[in-house]
Order: sequence, then structure tokens, then C-alpha cells
Amino acid sequence: MKLAIDAMGGDHAPKAIVEGAYKALEQFADIEIELIGNEEIIAPYLTQSHSRLHVIHTDEKIESTDEPVRAVRRKKNASMVIMANRVKDNEADACISAGNTGALMTAGLFIVGRIKGIERPALAPTFPTIDGKGFIMLDVGANADAKPQHLLQYAIMGSIYAKNVRGINKPRIGLLNVGTEENKGNELAKQAYTLLKDSGLNFIGNVEARDLLDGVCDVVVTDGFTGNVALKAIEGTALSMFAMLKKSLTSTFTSKLAAGVLKPQFKEIKKQMDYSEYGGACLFGLKAPVIKAHGSSDGHAIFNAIRQAREIVQNNVTQTIHEAIQESGKENENE
Repeated sequence: MKLAIDAMGGDHAPKAIVEGAYKALEQFADIEIELIGNEEIIAPYLTQSHSRLHVIHTDEKIESTDEPVRAVRRKKNASMVIMANRVKDNEADACISAGNTGALMTAGLFIVGRIKGIERPALAPTFPTIDGKGFIMLDVGANADAKPQHLLQYAIMGSIYAKNVRGINKPRIGLLNVGTEENKGNELAKQAYTLLKDSGLNFIGNVEARDLLDGVCDVVVTDGFTGNVALKAIEGTALSMFAMLKKSLTSTFTSKLAAGVLKPQFKEIKKQMDYSEYGGACLFGLKAPVIKAHGSSDGHAIFNAIRQAREIVQNNVTQTIHEAIQESGKENENE
């Protein structure tokens, strides 16, 4: 399989992108990688030639400050746009970028295209949990507004990913809400609850934000506005907790000694809570896999995003979603 990567996207591009690519090529013998970007800037990091690594040159890129829709329309030769077109033209099986999130979603939607029957694609990262299993949340920002039917489609797509890629036989679906009771929440939540309950999915009911990291379910569905708030709250809390721990454990000589003894345990906790271990955020509902890596991704995070894209292609997730959505549409027509 061939994976196209925006080599110019992200805070540490292209160094981190090249490092991740080399690591993935070493680990997986069944992939080819196309790095799309400025060959002159990429070249210093190409420390070894590789028959399965190719560079497609372009000197144009989309900046983090660019307005997404305008940038995708006007910068036809931007690395991200060329990357998306490689997938559209069936020259690559999936694409990955750590660049401008809005531009990547725009490129995914207007260049790669939606699966027939999908009304709104969803951006879905995997979050860590205390038990180490993690959970996927849809949507965290692709669509601020959503209808109940959209949340049902998110649940279908999330369930397929959890089963086919993460190996969970019967993924538990939870609806993010302000309480666990069936009648809780706004009109969107109440209507979505009914659809999910009647869907045939393994729907466990409403879940509260405070229980998410306990591993209460495998797939969480919500609208993009609420999901993005939850995402930022979880990220901010984790960063603040580590900062407070560091400050406390370096405040006195005694605490520094204790910190030295506990350093391996702290490293293990940090690794367990590290987003990069789970890959990137998938943009589900498109005709091919589109992965959004975190903007601050290092080589290890890029490697995991590549691993994730490979697994999605390998397990035919896109085709399975297509078939499930078509089946769901037929059922709705028959009712």
C-alpha cells in the first residue's frame, strides 16, 4: 500500500515527518511512503536512500495561519492539497498531515470526498484511559452543529473502527451527556439517545465527561462543539497536572530525591497518557483514510499515525463504513 504524507505540516516538519517515515518503513515491509514538500528543505533529513520512500517536490505549503477554505482553493500546489489529490486519483491509499486542521478537513471533504450516504464527516482521536485501552470520540470539531442522525452515523463509524482496527469484539457506545439518565440533556441528546437505543449497536446509554478516562465505553459520540470542548479540557487538565507535579517534586531537596526514585513510574504514567501512542485523529466518513496528526508531533507520533493509517487500509475500514451506511439507509427507507 502507498501512503501520502504532507512533509511540510506540523511544528517539527519536515524533520519529524522524515524520522517517522524511516521508522515506519523499517517496521512495515508492505508500505510505500510519498513525502510531499520542498525537496531542498527535506533533503538534509534524508540520511539514507530507501526504495520505498519517494519525495514529490513542491515549494508551496499551507500555513497554520491560513484561512482553510481559501488556502485549499488558491494553493493548488500546496503539499497538503497535492497529498489529498494523490488519494483522490488512487495514487495513494491514505494520507496524513500534522498541518492546519481546518485545511485538512476542507481538503478531505472537497478533494477526497465523502462516502455516499454520510451527511457529515467526523474528526475522531483516540484518548488514553486508566486501564490503557483507550476510547475514540466522534466528533471533536469537524462539525460544530449536528443532528441526531449524524450522531448515529458517528456511532456506526466509531464502532467499525473500534472493532476492525482496535480489535474490540463488541464496542460499547456511549452518548456524551450531562447525566446518565435516559431523559437527560438537550433535544439533540434525547433524540440521538432514541436512535442509538434502536440501532442494534452495543449502546450502553449516556456517559458523563468525568467518567471517560475510567474507560466507561469504547466509542463516545457527541456534536463537534461539545467534543472539542471535552478534548481541550482533557488536554489542558493533563498538562496542568504534570506541571503541578513537576513544580511540587522539584520544590525542595527532599522532594527532588523522592522524584528521582519515582522517575521510572512517572515516565510510565506519562507514556500511558501520551496521545502520540494512539496515532492521530481520523477524519471518518471520507472515501479514503485521512489522518490528522497532532501539530506538535515528533517522529514517534508520526510513526504511530502511519501505523494507524496502515491498519485502517489493511482492515478495509472505509469500505466497511460505506457498506454499513448503505445498509442503514435502506433500513430507514423501509420504515
